Amino acid sequence: MMYGVLMTTQQLGRTDLYLSPIGLGAAQFAGKGWISALTPTVPQQHVNAIVKTALDGGVTWFDTSEMYGGGTSERALAAALCEADVRPGDVTVATKWLPVGRTAGNIERTIGARLHALHPFPIDLHQIHLNRGSFSSIRAQMRAMARLVQDGKIRAVGVSNFTTRQMETAYDELDKHGIALASNEVQVNLLHRKIETDGMLETARQLGVSLLAYSAQRQGILTGKYHGDRSLIAGVHPVRRKVMGLTSAGLDRSQPLIDAMAEIATRHQATVGQIALAWLVDFYGGTVIPIAGASKPHHAKDSAGALNVHLSAEEAERLAALSDRIAGR
Repeated sequence: MMYGVLMTTQQLGRTDLYLSPIGLGAAQFAGKGWISALTPTVPQQHVNAIVKTALDGGVTWFDTSEMYGGGTSERALAAALCEADVRPGDVTVATKWLPVGRTAGNIERTIGARLHALHPFPIDLHQIHLNRGSFSSIRAQMRAMARLVQDGKIRAVGVSNFTTRQMETAYDELDKHGIALASNEVQVNLLHRKIETDGMLETARQLGVSLLAYSAQRQGILTGKYHGDRSLIAGVHPVRRKVMGLTSAGLDRSQPLIDAMAEIATRHQATVGQIALAWLVDFYGGTVIPIAGASKPHHAKDSAGALNVHLSAEEAERLAALSDRIAGR
């Protein structure tokens, strides 16, 4: 089944998986709990609408985790895909294992629970969610992941929040088993470009590893909505404000960037948020694949619309230069 009007796909690392150049994140589907301080709680009927809207716009892959509500997000995503009449194999599903307080053996012991939560959809990409907290080494974790691939329980292996050196270690261990590390999920956006200075981008390109970009719109800051209405800041949970770096002073610093994005958006008949996503796709030449979150259907529609926005090299470089002045790298 084909969804939306997507004309191109992006290979995930050196795997046989091909994704829409922008994915949908499912952290917002976690229900109540600690994560509700960072993302709004979204009822299932809204999850269904968000997922259907993303599909209609051309999004073909979805990123979740057992950490998001202890499986609540996975179950909500699977239910929404079923509601949209999506069949297993029509889309790509990525989830993550939480290493905190666990050994590598837990990866294999819990895979059944992950598959059950996502039923009937297979796990195309299984990721280690954090680079710390496990009682086992990264190499032991990769060996467990490799066995899951060999047993046919997952298709590809990724990591999340790994440093450049840790990513290299994961790549090296998987390579011993004839498996390529598919991805590293890290924060990348116009206000956070650390991958360019810590060796991450260069190493990922050398190894053929995709960088999945979370917080691609800096949790809404790069949509320009807070710049347009400063009163919205008060409605954001204090924990989330701190994580986002959402302050009036910060908005003042990034205003020139938002102004330039708005100008470019007008030229492309797009939104500022779409420019933020399109910049990631175009500036990094396919190495970076952004993940867009959505707590409302119109968020998903806007993000999917970025699939049809393509910046010129001059536009991308202009935004990069403004970004350097504001946030550095």
